[in-house]
Amino acid sequence: MKRALSIARKETDHILRDRRSLAVAIVMPIAMLLLYGYGISTELRDLPVGILDEDRSPASRDLVERMISSGFIVDAGRLDSRDAIEPGFRKGKWRAVLTIGAGFSDSLIRESVGRVQVLVDGSDATTAATVDNYLKAVLALAGAPPGESGRSFQNLPIAGRTRILFNPELESANFIVPGLAAIILVMIGALLTSIAIARERETGTMEQILTTPVGPREIIVGKVLPYLVIAYLDAALVVGAGHLVFGVPMNGSWIALAAYSLLYLLVALSLGLLISSLAHTQRVAMMAALTATLLPTLLLSGFVFPRSSMPAPLQWIGQIVPATYYLTVIRGIMLKGRTWFPVEGAVLAGMAVLILGAAAARFRTRLE
Repeated sequence: MKRALSIARKETDHILRDRRSLAVAIVMPIAMLLLYGYGISTELRDLPVGILDEDRSPASRDLVERMISSGFIVDAGRLDSRDAIEPGFRKGKWRAVLTIGAGFSDSLIRESVGRVQVLVDGSDATTAATVDNYLKAVLALAGAPPGESGRSFQNLPIAGRTRILFNPELESANFIVPGLAAIILVMIGALLTSIAIARERETGTMEQILTTPVGPREIIVGKVLPYLVIAYLDAALVVGAGHLVFGVPMNGSWIALAAYSLLYLLVALSLGLLISSLAHTQRVAMMAALTATLLPTLLLSGFVFPRSSMPAPLQWIGQIVPATYYLTVIRGIMLKGRTWFPVEGAVLAGMAVLILGAAAARFRTRLE
């Protein structure tokens, strides 16, 4: 026991001397609890809803005003015709559209019931049902006479009929599989390159590379290219299995998906290389790659939990998570048939250049 206590005292001294690791061990759990505790929420707030008012009567305008004043939804735009509904969904302008048909006010007078239609984006199957119930509740409250908000929904004068677009059966695979593809690709891509430089350093072969006339940028690019081929093969297998095995539809272009996947993989591989240039051992590099990719992608990208329900600081952090943009791309292409994503493509390309440049600069600094 005395010898064990001596070992424990020696290990304690080692831990106290390594203040960086000690700080990580103490601060990391509470930081993760606060970060994900605030980020994980199934509540919907500020739901963007497009409004098509074909009745244009005082009754329809009053209904819209009462819905907006409830504070649960955001007026994402007034539509002039039904032709504008699907393009708005494809561009992600709104999560649902409320259509008030011509004759709404007449039916209120004649039948004591005003009928409206609710169109919901079904590409996110997890939240589509919640959005539907949410809007029906808001409609019921908006249609209730003043002072009768607690009245039964079935007896209120507004009847909503729901139609789900892009995933009418609300198949969970159509929502889960593209999200899993985003997680798997960024995680595997970062893991592949996270050990590239750390392994050379641990095995002592870095000195042999440094004796050659190859520059830091050429070394970084040379490290990325073989792993890019492997990661691209992984991407083809993952997306192909999602389509063939799980039946996720492809309503867009395979070529467009391949092009945006290339940008996404470049970001993932560059991130792993940057981590490898910072880490001293392969084990630390792999742990850092997993930490930097898995949880942020799972919790902050909008894959599981709606980003609109997160606090503003977490939404800002989510904007630097590459999967946030790739999820929009892969769901848009496969489920909505959209092929052009200028903002998401530009952000992913910028991330790849920035992170790859940082990895090269860090590698050069270490050489000096």
